[in-house]
Amino acid sequence: MIYLPVVNTHLENYEETVLGDQKTIKMRAIAPGNFTMGSMGEEFQNKGVQNPQHEVYVDAFWMSEKEISWEIYQEFLYREKDHIKADDYGDLLLEIDGLSAATMPYVNFNVTNHPVIDVTQYAASMFCKWLSAKTGRFYRLPTEAEWEYACRAGTTASYSFDSNLIDEYAWYADNSQGTFHPSGLKKPNSFGLYDMHGNVAEWVLDHYDPKGYDIASDSGHFFLRKESLYPRVFRGGSWRDPKEALRSSERNYSSPKLKQRDPQLPKSLWWHTDAPHIGFRVVRSNKILNLDEMNLFWGKPIQEY
Repeated sequence: MIYLPVVNTHLENYEETVLGDQKTIKMRAIAPGNFTMGSMGEEFQNKGVQNPQHEVYVDAFWMSEKEISWEIYQEFLYREKDHIKADDYGDLLLEIDGLSAATMPYVNFNVTNHPVIDVTQYAASMFCKWLSAKTGRFYRLPTEAEWEYACRAGTTASYSFDSNLIDEYAWYADNSQGTFHPSGLKKPNSFGLYDMHGNVAEWVLDHYDPKGYDIASDSGHFFLRKESLYPRVFRGGSWRDPKEALRSSERNYSSPKLKQRDPQLPKSLWWHTDAPHIGFRVVRSNKILNLDEMNLFWGKPIQEY
């Protein structure tokens, strides 16, 4: 387990420049606070254990307003404009040329103006590392606690909205027409975040442990880190899920089935051939860590055969 530093800081919304004025990521400031994480007896089809409920304090952070798009992810994939730095480059000095380059997907189901899909958790984390090097600011995936706190946006019910209004806030099996959609077409939650429920599910930092909430109830805000490749948590439900899988507390987790049609040997570090429902969004910590600490959040490659 890795415990996050607690720093109380008032944050403001901003736009992160990826490539001039053409490609930016809008970052929403999330104020610190306490919330009740998990639920009691609401697990959907025995996916991820959500209990016991426990109080968690979450420090202030920024989260991307929308899921990372295919257009933004392609800048990391092709790496043709790494030399273009942000005008307001931050304090983090990380050699961008030394970062691992992602491969192209074996079969590409990504679509222009839509969230990137089929990425592994490692690929999402390496995007965060690349974005950190490009901007000089520390980006990473959210922890489970940060994600649920941001999803709930101050609410305590199953969704961050009236469940009778789900079609106004989320893409899911009943209204998605069997596919994912551009981010931001539905209403945001009260934190200004779009598609926290549905559209594509989102990777978080944590490994899945069915007893993890027992630990968390005594330990507060941490993320669960293990060396194994599976299972790792993704949140939020997706375009292909029933509405019950979109609840704020719902947890799902990875398995080798996400790569069952990958014909490569070894299988790809970067792509899940069978995850057209999983993408990610990024967060920025309000605490500057040293590079060794940052690397714990970014992780390392684990090859599977």
